[in-house]
Amino acid sequence: HIFDASSIASGTKYLIRASYLEIYNESIRDLLGKDVKATLDLKEHVDKGVQVQNLSWHTCSSVVDCERLMDKGNRNRATGATLMNKDSSRSHSIFTIVTEMCTKSEVDGKEHIRAGKLNLVDLAGSERQSKTHAEGERLREATRINLSLSALGNVISALVDGRSKHIPYRDSKLTRLLQDSLGGNTKTLMVAAISPAHDNYDETLSTLRYANRAKNIKNKPRINEDPRDAQMKLLQEEINRLKQELLNAGNAPAGNQLLPPENNEPPVNNEEDIERERERLRAEYGREVSEILRQYE
Repeated sequence: HIFDASSIASGTKYLIRASYLEIYNESIRDLLGKDVKATLDLKEHVDKGVQVQNLSWHTCSSVVDCERLMDKGNRNRATGATLMNKDSSRSHSIFTIVTEMCTKSEVDGKEHIRAGKLNLVDLAGSERQSKTHAEGERLREATRINLSLSALGNVISALVDGRSKHIPYRDSKLTRLLQDSLGGNTKTLMVAAISPAHDNYDETLSTLRYANRAKNIKNKPRINEDPRDAQMKLLQEEINRLKQELLNAGNAPAGNQLLPPENNEPPVNNEEDIERERERLRAEYGREVSEILRQYE
């Protein structure tokens, strides 16, 4: 849908990029980077929130490009054999697609950008050592996986509770990266994978409870745009209204009422009153334009 929209859009420019990272043993790695083993740091940005420093981004022009990047990243993911799964994921992964839409303003001719982001998150499953018989490195991996999933569960519980003033996003890299997806500026869909086997009854019940808590989170999605762009849109609407009033004033014949009375003010009936009303509208229009130019210099 994204690529279909960008291909037929006229007068609008699109930039679509993708990244792919994994959280392995509480370290962030770029699955599409030159050095997959390199550890990346998290940084807090005032406007953009939590960002992964030096994460590589790749331009995409089609769904095929996205699939190619995902396949490349999957080959670089950390996997290992356990008694439960011969190709068990030993990490959480996040494949992100960012779309930027650039349009030109009718007011000042400048370009303004809106952005959207899609996160595809694959969470490693929780593990019980009694079943996987993990040892050494596999056991350390399982411990890290379970700790991060526990931190995610704590965040979900705090958000659902509603009374908690502190949400423990900083308890793990996973919860920091998913901060916006949990109670933030997003629409979030969680898919819970369960097993039909009787032997996995406890894990299945735990997963269902986990998902049941998550579905009670209330997110607050909004359009991502420069705050000044939003203000300019309001001003543009006001200018359009004033333009229409000026047009109506110019077309109004002498002796006719120009505008309906407001706030119990007497209607404008004679030519002198009409001219004064025109001047008032011109002055108001001029002030609105000056305000926009001042804000966008």
